[in-house]
Amino acid sequence: MELHISQNLTRLAAACPFPLYVVGGAVRDWLAGLKCAKTDVDLCAPAPAEAFLSAAVRCGFTPTAVYKNTGTVKIALGGEEYEFTSFRSDGYVRGEHVPADVFFTDDILLDARRRDFRCNAIYYEVSGRKLVDPLGGAEDVRQRRLVTVAPAQKVFGEDGLRLMRLARIAAQTGFEPSQNCLYGAKLHCGLISDISAERVAAELQLILQADLRYGVDNGPYRGLQILRDIGVLKVILPEIAAGEGMFQRADFHDHDVLEHTLRCVKYAHPSVRLAALLHDAGKPYCQKNFGNFTGHEREGSAIAAQICARLRLSKKISAEAERLTALHMYDLRGDARENKVRRFIVENYDIFDKILYLKQADYSACKDDLNLAPSVKKLCAVHAKMLREGVPFSLKQLKIRGDELLKAGFPPESVGATLNRLLFDCCIGEVLNDGERLLRRAQTTYNPNGKK
Repeated sequence: MELHISQNLTRLAAACPFPLYVVGGAVRDWLAGLKCAKTDVDLCAPAPAEAFLSAAVRCGFTPTAVYKNTGTVKIALGGEEYEFTSFRSDGYVRGEHVPADVFFTDDILLDARRRDFRCNAIYYEVSGRKLVDPLGGAEDVRQRRLVTVAPAQKVFGEDGLRLMRLARIAAQTGFEPSQNCLYGAKLHCGLISDISAERVAAELQLILQADLRYGVDNGPYRGLQILRDIGVLKVILPEIAAGEGMFQRADFHDHDVLEHTLRCVKYAHPSVRLAALLHDAGKPYCQKNFGNFTGHEREGSAIAAQICARLRLSKKISAEAERLTALHMYDLRGDARENKVRRFIVENYDIFDKILYLKQADYSACKDDLNLAPSVKKLCAVHAKMLREGVPFSLKQLKIRGDELLKAGFPPESVGATLNRLLFDCCIGEVLNDGERLLRRAQTTYNPNGKK
């Protein structure tokens, strides 16, 4: 079976007065039988970027970016997007991701040696429909292994971002890094500090969602293990890595704090994996400063905020990670009264599903127990009861609006507080969610100043 090439790309290759190649992940994935919804297709050729761009424009492609210094051109047509680079050899300042010197060449071997792993240095000539494999990467694909294109110390010493790419590609594909690869990465783990926080965060997020790329089981867990083993985790997430060797009560936990954290990510729903990674960030801090883990969820929420800020994550992502970290221990022993649980559900209904996901992953990670967590079971039971009762979970579902309170004489500044009180009155069953009853409740229970 041949690599699928679109008609647009076939026309472009025919228009080029030089051989045009697909290279990198698209070729690797095709040989490995890996499929995903969207595959990035990288192109290259022994030709200047200007010559490629001219041919692309003649074929109807629109250039979306041109970087002459690196011979890079991005083009698009009809929903198809491609990134082209001229054959080149790069020179790096130690550890930095962007090459300091670029030397253009027509030698495919030199172009292959500038890449990271041999499985990513396999070329497919579009017009000739044939593979060109200068470094033996096809055999690595067959063996499901990651081997660097040159000695590992050189490859990782050139570009610190390759440390994250190693973990991410292994996590997504299930390929196993060679021992030399891991050793070379470990020697240069400190170079990750030379990489921008945004790039590190982007790779970390891909690792946390690695199994969604090709459906490879336990990808996020494996990727985090590699970051731990090569020493990168200590550099990018020292607060989390500090949990290694920090043992917990054997009646509740089979693993130390760090391993528990990695397993929490392993068992977590994709939507809460960042929170799963951060949820116990407060444990090492509490153990060091107080001699126990009491209050680690509160301290951990603040630490999660610091980590998110350091990684330049969005305020929305950060706020959710903070909240989930702060709430993951709620009613762990199951002794909270039902009315308190009801209020908790309403107060956090916007992330209620995610709270359940995180609490379940946390429970499963303690002793690798996939049974329903007792605290999740209780929360679900109370939630189901509230649904049967027709309880509103948000102001949108409340059968009274602010303008009705204004019409009834409530001052504008008291309307918001009154609506919230009515919502919680409904939540605990003190009043039904009915417009007339809610208005009567507001008038008889709360005076026009909004005080009870």
